[in-house]
Parts: sequence; structure tokens; C-alpha cells
Amino acid sequence: MTTSSTRRHARSLSRRVATLIAGLVGLVAACSGSVGVAGPVPTPLTAAPSASPAPSPATPSPAASGVAASSPAASGVPATAPSASPAATTAVRIYLFQPDPAGGDAHLVPVTRSVPSTRAVATAAVRELLAGPAPDEAGLLTMIPAGSQLLGITIDGNLATVDLTGTFESGGGSASMLGRLAQLVYTATQFSTVDAVRLRLDGKPVESIGGEGVIVGAGLGRTAGTGSLPAIFVDQPTWGGELASPGRVTGLANVFEAQFQLQVLDGSRRVLAEAPVTASCGTGCWGTFDVTVPYRVPTAQWGTLRVFDASPKDGSPIDVREYPVRLTPAG
Repeated sequence: MTTSSTRRHARSLSRRVATLIAGLVGLVAACSGSVGVAGPVPTPLTAAPSASPAPSPATPSPAASGVAASSPAASGVPATAPSASPAATTAVRIYLFQPDPAGGDAHLVPVTRSVPSTRAVATAAVRELLAGPAPDEAGLLTMIPAGSQLLGITIDGNLATVDLTGTFESGGGSASMLGRLAQLVYTATQFSTVDAVRLRLDGKPVESIGGEGVIVGAGLGRTAGTGSLPAIFVDQPTWGGELASPGRVTGLANVFEAQFQLQVLDGSRRVLAEAPVTASCGTGCWGTFDVTVPYRVPTAQWGTLRVFDASPKDGSPIDVREYPVRLTPAG
């Protein structure tokens, strides 16, 4: 074979090898789908889970927020700590009954509930009330029969007409009827636009409820429910609510000479702060009170808000009421 023939043969062989290699590369690219004229084709990726925000020291997780060495049922302390309501929720109050540890009558106590954000806050609050005590509201009671349902609420001026199913008046004597009416009236009148409540049952207006004929009339305001209040009624903070230092405490009182004592206790029941309180009226009339009490705690913890009167006879504490509250350091 001549030298020129040898060169032509080599060039032909090189072209065939190059073509074979190009074909193999194209085959690999077609199988992988990773190369194209616009650059690499991205393959789906599984996004890494984002880390959950660390809980604030002032708001422990529900699992960790109970008081150590005692169960909520035994201590009367809520199982979960209150937290700031997220944007998608609205805070409303309902009114339940707290038994008297000394064996006296149970009395109304406010409790905060978070509901999905809504403009129909009165409707949401009454529905929460009808649901009864939550599992973390250990020891609290309701006079409202299970199964009572809300059919509707209309507000005309400052009067709310609440339509409930007839179950609302089932069972119980006059004390129970008065108690459930007080729960309903206080829950509905927490809003500044409502001063009184008119009751309907199964769509029909009623003048009285229960076998003993407890009068409902054309509307009931908060003064009709004072028989269900303790002598010193704390309306703020709520039972199990937050009392951030300095703590503001408001409510009603009907005590001798309108004077009583208020204490803030820490988780070990040490007195952190104490203040005398004077209501706007006393000795036979209900007066309002509004007092701010500073206290100091190193960390957030469950504590107790304690109010009591002094016996005119010997000065011993009487009309004692205690409320679990969440204490937080001053900002």
C-alpha cells in the first residue's frame, strides 16, 4: 500500500471512530435527560424541612408548661400556657364557674379562648361557651346543659338577641338557671357594643325559663348576674391568663368599706407583691376597681393571683379567691 493510500485509510478510520463516539455521547444524553441546548435540565429536588422557631422562654410549649410535681386537675393550674394570639385567631372571653375550695358556692370566672379570626366575635364567643370547659381548664364548671346549640345572634342597638335550642333550659333548679343566664349574659356583654341580652329558645321569645320560672324578660344586663359573682370578682386577667409585670387587675367588689387585699404569688407560693385595693363602692353595693401591681420574677412561670377581704371581727382572710396566672418578667 502506498503512503498516500495509507493516509487516506487512516483519515477514513478516524472519521468513523469520531462518528461512533458522537453517537455514544448522544445516546448517553438522551437517556439521562441532563443536557440540552438551553443548558442542564434541573431535576426535582426535595426541599429540606425548615427549622421550627425556637419557643420563647416566656411561652413554653404546651407539653412543658404545666406546673411540675402537680397535675392541672390537682392544682387548678391550666395545662397550657397562654400565648400571644397569632394573626389568624381572635381572643374572646367566656365565663365558667370556679368551685370554692372552702366548700362555698361556685362563682363566675372569665377564661380566654382563641378562635379563628372573625368579625362575628359574639357568635364565636357564645359557641365557645356552649362547648363547656376545655380539657386544660381543669376544675372549672358550667351550668349550661350539654347539647345546647346556638341558632343565631342579632344585635339591635346595644341589645343582643341570642337564639338557643330548647336544651338550654333543661334540668336544674332556679340556681342553675340563674347561673347559666349569668354565663350567657357576661359572655355576650364583654363587647362594648352589647349592654344586655334577650333570650330566644328554638326561635321563640321567652319571658322565663325552667320549671321554677326564672324571669328573663325583655333583656338582661350584667347587674342581673351579680348573684353569681364572688364578693371580689377579678375580670382581668382571666383565669389562666397572663399577668405581665407590672400587672393590671380589674373587676368588681362588694366588700366591707370597699377595701380588700391583693397578692401576687410565684410558683412556690411566695408573695411577690401585695397591695391594698379600694373599690368605687362597698358594703352593700358593687364597686369597680382597677389597680396595677409591679412584681419581679427571674423567668416566666405559673403563679397565683390572690384576693381576699379582712374579717371585721379578727382580721383573718375571708372571701378568698385564687386565680392561676402566667407571670412574666418586666419588659
